[in-house]
Amino acid sequence: MAGEHYDAIVIGTSQGGRFLPVDLAKAGQKVALVERDQLGGVCVNRGCTPTKTMVASARLAYQARRGAEYGVRIGPVSVDLAAVRERKRAMVAGARQNYASRLAQDGLDLVEGQASFTGPNTVEVASTQSGTRQISAPVIVIDAGTRPRPPAITGAGEVRVLDSTSIMELDELPEHLIIVGGGYIALEFGQMFRRFGSEVTIIARGARLMKTEDEDVSDEVAAILRDDGITVLTSSTPGGVEEAGGGRLRLTVRGEDGERHLDGSHLLSAIGRIPNTETLTPEAAGIRLDEHGFIVVDEYLETSVPGVYAMGDVKGGPAFTHLSYDDYRILHANLIGHQKASTRDRLVPYTVFIDPQLGRAGLTEREARAQGRAVRVAKLPMNAVIRALETGETRGFMKAVIDADSGQILGCAVLGSEGGEIMTMIQVAMLGKLTSTAMADAIFTHPLLAEGLNTLFAMSDA
Repeated sequence: MAGEHYDAIVIGTSQGGRFLPVDLAKAGQKVALVERDQLGGVCVNRGCTPTKTMVASARLAYQARRGAEYGVRIGPVSVDLAAVRERKRAMVAGARQNYASRLAQDGLDLVEGQASFTGPNTVEVASTQSGTRQISAPVIVIDAGTRPRPPAITGAGEVRVLDSTSIMELDELPEHLIIVGGGYIALEFGQMFRRFGSEVTIIARGARLMKTEDEDVSDEVAAILRDDGITVLTSSTPGGVEEAGGGRLRLTVRGEDGERHLDGSHLLSAIGRIPNTETLTPEAAGIRLDEHGFIVVDEYLETSVPGVYAMGDVKGGPAFTHLSYDDYRILHANLIGHQKASTRDRLVPYTVFIDPQLGRAGLTEREARAQGRAVRVAKLPMNAVIRALETGETRGFMKAVIDADSGQILGCAVLGSEGGEIMTMIQVAMLGKLTSTAMADAIFTHPLLAEGLNTLFAMSDA
């Protein structure tokens, strides 16, 4: 089968790559789908599905411990981490099997192995089971994803350092989990394991957590985590790690107040992710990468090589499953529908699954002011929302950034119970070009969290 020719080759099966090859095959094309690891990519196997399954377990433990606040006597709460892990594994296995069942399409070949380019339209696939195979196609789509960035900590090679994948395979609860990183991966795992029962310390290099957010949002997130009993150290840099005896480790941290030593049972590195591009040998095809190794694409997701496209995290930018799915939508429209769909001006929302959730869409206040816009900012604490009071979920706030001249909603941050769902309502309003006045005057059901949007946007028009 060496030198076999296809109409299209898709490399990787993350969110976009899960659907595009199936649709190409249904359209009558002969398609090769290359996967070196596990079907479903990061989201199904190591990202959204497993982490949010574990977040749900952590929230239930948290709610159970709060039973007395609601007049419910529950008794001592403990977490069986091995059982949590098995629930997570079952959820992943089900999602993976669901995807595998979609691959039974005429014209679709699953080729298992490591893909590497040998030319602009040719790929070599190396498999430990079936040897090396050469395939080619006029259309190639790269959906190779990313992996955790290795820690740049002295001594990290001498102790066990967990990443966002390996931490989910623990079957015993860490006594003290030290986390290096200040982004959403660090925060989600930090709160999760604190609720499971671990002592948790988060170490962030920046002056605040989630540095891309507005300062008031970052400050409130840090306050919530500290309220949950998490130690948060900002403006702190890990200097080195070493064994401390008894299965423990010691991390040296340099901060504004000098150097200190932290003893912990486990260390998690959550400092970002890097693209899976080096083994693809993109230089053999002439595919251009940016300075961080991500694939450079235009607004149609085409690389520097005509006929070669990239989708999902491997092309850089926000690393969200729903963005990968929108990449799929664009490529489906262009490669199958022969349209000219583009990434231009798309509104990309996201949610950080801490509790309460942080839902975000559009511009931050800082970004809007940096653009020289005249803006109005509306902010409503969650303890002013009736539903939040009734459910005892009053932490956080809603915030909206509005164009002062047109009344158009430019962006929002909802840090509160079901913050992602409330954010999505504002996102839909933004897509529909509704003004802040229209939102203030709308009728929302009482008593829902969404009812707070009346008050929020009325404040912006005051």
